[in-house]
Amino acid sequence: MTSNPQFDLKPLGRYGPAVFPLALGCMGMSGMYGPADESESIATIHEALDRGITLIDTGDFYGMGHNEMLIGRALKGRRDQVLLSVKFGAMRAPGGAWIGVDTRPAAVRNFLAYTLTRLGVDHIDIYRPSRLDPNVPIEETIGTIGDLVRAGYVRYAGLSEVGPDTIRRAHAVHPISDLQIEYSLISRGPEQRIFPLLDELDIGVTAYGLLSRGLLSGSTPAAKGDFRAYLPRFSGENLAQNQKLVEALNRVAAEKHVRPAQLAIAWALTKRKSIVPVIGARTRAQLDEALGALQIRLSTEESALVEETIPAAAVAGTRYDPHQMKILDSEK
Repeated sequence: MTSNPQFDLKPLGRYGPAVFPLALGCMGMSGMYGPADESESIATIHEALDRGITLIDTGDFYGMGHNEMLIGRALKGRRDQVLLSVKFGAMRAPGGAWIGVDTRPAAVRNFLAYTLTRLGVDHIDIYRPSRLDPNVPIEETIGTIGDLVRAGYVRYAGLSEVGPDTIRRAHAVHPISDLQIEYSLISRGPEQRIFPLLDELDIGVTAYGLLSRGLLSGSTPAAKGDFRAYLPRFSGENLAQNQKLVEALNRVAAEKHVRPAQLAIAWALTKRKSIVPVIGARTRAQLDEALGALQIRLSTEESALVEETIPAAAVAGTRYDPHQMKILDSEK
């Protein structure tokens, strides 16, 4: 694989691959934020590869398989340029409803078989359960991924949105490359218990939600089908309070002559050496803006100032609805 000569690849923990400092998350290209332009989505993936990005993240349940098929079309003839990170386990009904999680060994193998076909590839680079299945010991799920690694269908095992106990148990079965988890200026929960354990075990982080699903860049739900309309931070009085934090971030960004989104990403990059932000760009313009964050260098003092200006304690509303918060292993 090649990379942008300006930026060195960074190891994704001790047990994962070396990747470009930013990754491209493709969820928004399959309807989660409302309709997306498929030609622009593919052009954005191509632009990401041309600019040096090496890690692309998806889930087999994004658009009920649509996202994987989209990526598969975009990667024809370019598979050797990219590492594919895929989440599995979340189940969808025909109408789009979320109907639970299944990470039984047989289900893992079944999900992977369909993923390989939709993407048109012979292996997945990082394979991870999207959520903890309360009915299946994590040892069984990760053990199955380990079997798939040995069979050549998967290269690395990852985790998503799980807490310290689950991380430790999973890592004891098979080395974990990275934990994918939401982390941003206003979602800083992982700093307390999860990040210290990742440091101990030398596990990397792929952080999504750096812009708090567009909140920090001034985006609010508008299109039909935008799931953010159901998130507490985008509702009523919570949104009004959170927009005050956005205004504060805008002021700090203006003083540095950068975009608020770039400042939020640059802040995260200063917090951890092993962190790789997953940028949910749906357009080439959004991608270009995000990549601009790599040009920003924040001192320790500047990073602290950003945190003081946008204190996490001032955030109104949780990152998911009460039901989702209750079942998230990372929040326990």
